[in-house]
Amino acid sequence: MNLDELAQSTGEWLRGSGPESDIVVSSRVRLARNLADFPFISRATEADRVEIEKILHGRIESLQVSGRAPQDLMYVDVGELPAIDRQFLVERQLISREHAESEGARAVAIDKAEQFSVMINEEDHLRIQVMHSGLDLAAAWQQADELDDMVEEHVTYAFNDRLGYLTACPTNVGTGLRVSVMLHLPALVITRQIEKVFKSLQKINLAVRGLYGEGSQATGDFYQISNQLTLGQTEEELAKKVADVVPVLIEYERQARDFLVRESHDTLHDRVSRAFGILRTAQTITSEETMHLLSSVRMGVNLGLIGELPIPMINKLLIHTQPAHLQKLAGMELDQSDRNVERATYLRRHLNPESKPGDPANN
Repeated sequence: MNLDELAQSTGEWLRGSGPESDIVVSSRVRLARNLADFPFISRATEADRVEIEKILHGRIESLQVSGRAPQDLMYVDVGELPAIDRQFLVERQLISREHAESEGARAVAIDKAEQFSVMINEEDHLRIQVMHSGLDLAAAWQQADELDDMVEEHVTYAFNDRLGYLTACPTNVGTGLRVSVMLHLPALVITRQIEKVFKSLQKINLAVRGLYGEGSQATGDFYQISNQLTLGQTEEELAKKVADVVPVLIEYERQARDFLVRESHDTLHDRVSRAFGILRTAQTITSEETMHLLSSVRMGVNLGLIGELPIPMINKLLIHTQPAHLQKLAGMELDQSDRNVERATYLRRHLNPESKPGDPANN
């Protein structure tokens, strides 16, 4: 498996197969760990970074040899990747922006299903990330915990008996655990209830971020909800805190959708139909507009306003129309204007399967 093959596929978390996947796109668990014998990345020399990468790469390889890690695991030297490939991995949620934009020796290991990625030399020496489709935090945590234990069998983590796992950022000290869910909340946005919901989440120390996590803006009504602190609670307690809140958010969104269908059916149907029509016929379109329109279409499909359009296809389009994905799929670098044209062509091709080359929709 290589990045070109990865660009042609979709990960398990995008397939819309998990519980409550009409609203919960994915569940993610991330563990931050550091090796006891080395300084944090911010203080590490390049020689330190190289040695850290060598040690952790060796541990991952030994897990493969023993059959405890997937044999088709892809190990990528992030530092050697061109900018487009690094951005591609960010769009795919397999590495962070910080990991892509950093310097020096760094890598990521990815399984074929894209359920887990192991980032080496990001903000911390090791970041273990597991992503599942829908609301599936318990299973994601179990998988992350098992992988963490296997790595720790042969390396010594930086750990303090009073504080727990030591991390580069103080807010991660303790368990080093971040639990998050990606939610699609268009009805709460339309009914202008979203800010009230966010303020309630902040009161219980849950953070709200955009599609690509910390520092990113909400796009297409997609939001990530996660714990803010990791100290003073067990991993199970942190996972439960997020897991207990998500059903409440799901219910709020369902009520808002029911209200729109009941009180503004024609207006809602018109909004969805216009969005679908633009996506099927546009000759040039930006990434931001695409996300906004696909958000409306995704809601419309889940409400039965648009038929025979599978949610996994919409999830795929959300990712494959991002700038780096478009360029990977096209096999060339494209400037913004050309990307907008290529994006429109890609959308028409996938949303008008009955049309043939030469039809107006594909011109």
